[in-house]
Amino acid sequence: MRSNSLGLAIGGVLFSALSAHAANFAPPTGCEVYMTVQMHNCQVANYYTCAGDPAGDQWSAYADGEGVYYISHIDAETRWLESISTDTGEIELFDAGSSKDAPSFSALLSDGKDDYDFVTRSNFRGLQRYRGVDTLTGKSVTIDDVSLETITFELREDDETGALLSHRTGTQYISRKHRLFLSGAERFENAQGDVVEYDDSPIRFDFPGDPGFSTETPEYDCDLMMTEATDLAPTRIGFVPNFRSFSKEALR
Repeated sequence: MRSNSLGLAIGGVLFSALSAHAANFAPPTGCEVYMTVQMHNCQVANYYTCAGDPAGDQWSAYADGEGVYYISHIDAETRWLESISTDTGEIELFDAGSSKDAPSFSALLSDGKDDYDFVTRSNFRGLQRYRGVDTLTGKSVTIDDVSLETITFELREDDETGALLSHRTGTQYISRKHRLFLSGAERFENAQGDVVEYDDSPIRFDFPGDPGFSTETPEYDCDLMMTEATDLAPTRIGFVPNFRSFSKEALR
């Protein structure tokens, strides 16, 4: 499912990503940032909505110390409509016709559990199949005065032949108010058996009027990431985006 905003996202946000040291995130024309989230591991995400999109759709743009590197577009049910990796130019789109069971945020909230089995298509990697389950833990947490709930999840990605590409497990946070997922502590393993464990949990939430609102500059763990950069490079494993939230740790 391709939205009319894709061209805006590439033309507007990709241009912003090339400005490595830009202080503020500028969404495409017709779009408005409503929340900025500072995360562990030197990352910041700006969440925004666009006037031309269906009701409930929203975008998120993730930035590190070098600018925006990943853009995600979801609908009101948190279905992964499209994603853009600005580092590589890869675009991945949800294939509704080939998907057996699309994710449902409403089902997760009402039933406490949501199973899904859906397909995406990439301009680089072709067809990918994602199968998984989200389960509410029944636990709530408050981070920077924002009320969240925790889930456990398991997510498997296969290629078009059915071969395993990656397996992810862990915990994440959900916001009922904003109908979205936020990263937590996760374990990522690719087909070669390479494993990365990371925790990109949110630390601070900024809204209109807050000093850090709409910034493109991450503020937490950046000195640590610079120190570890040399050690991480040789162990970079295959990138598999998550339709609910995203961690750049899977790139390393």
